Amino acid sequence: MKTGVKVSGKATVIYLKRDESLTHARFGFIVSKTVSGAVGRNLIKRRLRAISRELVATHPSGFDLVIRALPEAKEFEWNRLQQEVLTNAEALFSK
Repeated sequence: MKTGVKVSGKATVIYLKRDESLTHARFGFIVSKTVSGAVGRNLIKRRLRAISRELVATHPSGFDLVIRALPEAKEFEWNRLQQEVLTNAEALFSK
């Protein structure tokens, strides 16, 4: 997170670090207690994992990506969260 690039949205902050030596993509998720209770945090993590699978389809290797959920993430519906993460991740990949 310290050496990569980041982009912030209303519900998430996405960090990207490129590493061409990696043979696969690696993802990390940060969903703290300030976001929601245990059930809400798990729901957000499941959604972020599903969105990450879509990113792997277009960018299969060579990067580490960390997605930090902000408290506003609990208010976002699936489509809105998906759109924000995919848009912000593509912006990072194009940098």
